[in-house]
Amino acid sequence: MFPTGFVWGAATSAYQIEGSISADGRGTSIWDTFCRQDGRIVGGDHAEVAIDHYNRYAEDVRLMADLGLTAYRFSVSWPRIQPLGSGAHNTKGLDFYKRLVDELLSYGIDPWLTLYHWDLPQALEDAGGWPARDTSKRFADFAALVHAELGDRVRNWSTVNEPWCAAFLGYASGEHAPGRREPAAAIRAAHHLNLAHGLAARAMRAQNADSQIGGCVNLYAISPATGSEGDADAARRIDGLQNRFFLDALLKGEYPEDVLKDLGAVTDLGFIEDGDLATIAAPLDMLLINYYSRFTVSGAPGGAQSASAAPTDSGSPWVGSEHVGFVNGGRPVTGMGWEIDGSGLREVLDRLVADYPRLPLYISENGAAFDDVVAEDGTVHDPERAAYIDTHLRVCHDAIEAGIPLRGYFAWSLMDNFEWAWGYGKRFGLVYVDYETQIRTMKSSALWYADAIRHGGLLGPAE
Repeated sequence: MFPTGFVWGAATSAYQIEGSISADGRGTSIWDTFCRQDGRIVGGDHAEVAIDHYNRYAEDVRLMADLGLTAYRFSVSWPRIQPLGSGAHNTKGLDFYKRLVDELLSYGIDPWLTLYHWDLPQALEDAGGWPARDTSKRFADFAALVHAELGDRVRNWSTVNEPWCAAFLGYASGEHAPGRREPAAAIRAAHHLNLAHGLAARAMRAQNADSQIGGCVNLYAISPATGSEGDADAARRIDGLQNRFFLDALLKGEYPEDVLKDLGAVTDLGFIEDGDLATIAAPLDMLLINYYSRFTVSGAPGGAQSASAAPTDSGSPWVGSEHVGFVNGGRPVTGMGWEIDGSGLREVLDRLVADYPRLPLYISENGAAFDDVVAEDGTVHDPERAAYIDTHLRVCHDAIEAGIPLRGYFAWSLMDNFEWAWGYGKRFGLVYVDYETQIRTMKSSALWYADAIRHGGLLGPAE
C-alpha cells in the first residue's frame, strides 16, 4: 500500500495531443515547421489533428475521472498563448487552458502544469532559438504571463520538460525540431534551457510564493558494458551529459568539471555568464523525474550499436562523446527497443538522495510503447504495459519504505498520441485512440491502473 496522499497521475504534452494547430490565433511552432519537411517524421505524419484534445478535452477529463486519477500533468502550448513568443497573449489560446483547468478541478483532479514541452514558437527559432540567450528571457516572460493567469487555480508547476532532449535532439542530432546539427549550438541551448528554468522559477516565485515549482529532468541509470577502462570512461561521459550536467546545475549551482572538459573541444563555454548558475539553482519545491530505461555503453571503437535510436536520418546527440556506443544489455525491451529495467529507477532515486539536497521527488513520466491491437470485441489487452508499470511502481514503493521522499507517480501517457519523429506508429497510452474516428478505448492496463489507484496500492502482480 502507498502512503495516504500519494499522487496517482498520468501525463501528456500539448503538441502530442491537442491538434488544431492554426485554430483561434495559435502561432506556428518549430514542430509545425519540422513536420512539413520531407523525411523528418515517419510516414509523413503530422500533428494538425493529433487526437483532437483541443476540442475533446471535456471527454478526456471524464476519462481521467473514470480512471480515478488524483492529478493530471499537461503542458501548455507557447505559440497558442503567445503566437510570436513575446508580447501580448492570445486570449482565446489562454482561455482554452482556463477551461481545461476548471474542468479538471470540477472532478477533483489536481492540475500539474508544465510550461515547456518542446513547442518553441517559430518566431523565436528564427531569431536564434535556444542557442540564443534572449530566448531564456522570453521564456521567463511567458512563464510569468501564464502563472499570473492560472496561478490562482494551479498550485504545481514545472518549467522545462527534459532540457536534454530539447537541446541535444533538437540542435545536435537533428532528430527533433528544429532539426539542426550544430554541436556547439546544442551546448549553448542546454545552458540557456537551464537558465530559462531559473529565470522562470524566479519570476513565478515573485508572483506567488505559495506555488510549488519544480524542474523536470529525464534520468538514466548508466552501466559500462565491461570492466574496461574505456567502457568506464564511456559511462562517465554519458552520465555526465545526460544526468549530471542538468542535476548539478539545478541542485548545486555548478556544472561538473569533467563534463566541461569533455565539451572543451567543441566550445569555449563563453556563453556562461557570471550569476547564471546561481539563477539556475533557484530554490525548488520538488524535482520531477522522467525515467524509462537504462543505458549500457561502450568506449570500444566499432564494437557497439549506434548511439542513436532515431527512426529517421540523424546525427549523434552525444556532443563531445560521439564515439561512445550503446549496447544491448540482454533485458526485455519495449516497442521502442528500450530495455525494461526497474532496478535502474531505484539507482536513480538512491543517487538523488545520496548526492543532492533532499527534495520531494515525483516520477513525472514512466511508461512504455507496445504494439497494441484491438480485439474483435473492441477491447485492447496490453498485459506488457501493465507489467511495466507494476514493476516500476513496486520500485517506487520499496524506495518510499526505505525513506526516499517520493511523493507521486505519473504514467506516460494517458492516451496514444503523436510520438514526435515516430509519428503515430508508437503507442504509449493507457487509453487506445483510433486516429481515424478519435474513439477512445481504455486498455486493460488502464483498468489495472484504475484498480491500483482505487485500492491505494498493488494487490498482486499485473497479468
